[in-house]
Amino acid sequence: MLEPRPPVPDSPPPEIRYRRALAFGTSGRELWGSRHIIRGLVVRQVRSQYSQQVLGLAWAVLAPLAQMVVFTFLLNRVGKSTFDTGGVWRPLFLYVGLTCWSFFSSSVTSAGASLVGNPLLNKVYAPREVFPIAQVCSSGVDAFASAALTPLLFLAAGRWPSPTAYWVPVLVLILIVFTVAISIGVSAVTVYVRDLRSGMPLIMQLGLFLTPILYPISQVPARFRTITMVVNPIAGVVEGLRSCLFYDRAPDLQYTVIAAAASVVYLIGAFLLFKRLETGFADVS
Repeated sequence: MLEPRPPVPDSPPPEIRYRRALAFGTSGRELWGSRHIIRGLVVRQVRSQYSQQVLGLAWAVLAPLAQMVVFTFLLNRVGKSTFDTGGVWRPLFLYVGLTCWSFFSSSVTSAGASLVGNPLLNKVYAPREVFPIAQVCSSGVDAFASAALTPLLFLAAGRWPSPTAYWVPVLVLILIVFTVAISIGVSAVTVYVRDLRSGMPLIMQLGLFLTPILYPISQVPARFRTITMVVNPIAGVVEGLRSCLFYDRAPDLQYTVIAAAASVVYLIGAFLLFKRLETGFADVS
């Protein structure tokens, strides 16, 4: 007499389900070990982007430069008395903020599409984070070229950077951390929500006007400034750069600490989100 078959469960027992182990140390070592892949992707991206172009890398300078000219003209017409730059030449005041925003915007936009339809996703043995991080590094090359114009603007304004300019590397580091965080988070979500890829340029345009780029932080009501730094650390970075480059004073300690802490929290959260969603990249993308 045959024994009855055991009932088939509706789902696998919890103890045998696959769970993605999240180890920051292991992931960090794997990512560092794949730095040569990031370097190769960056070189490939830069070469393909500027090959067979007459101006080449000069296009990276033209984008923030054109924005600076347009916004300078508009603000001189309608906002000269409202948006006070504290005696700083307006094009120079704007260019510092626009350079930071151009780096962030181009990084997030390009990283958001770095995993969708990527033929290397299942062919290269490396942490999947290398693809959005490579896009950030590629945008960093453009940002470096854009920043090279800043000394010329200082000469045109007839002034030198303030002695407190030694704060610049700290603020740039905060900007990079925040940019990497948002880039890897957006890249992971875009794999599952393709509408985000089409909507990202609009989001970046709105973010430009909501961030104290075209105007000083003093134009933001005092009760909203801390929230602004938490939600968007670029506001603290740009305000700090202007303080140490133009006004001969160190960045506001409170704003800088808030921007740095928020950027680190965003990076940790984005990394956890990326790793949680990573298991489905190969099937969805």
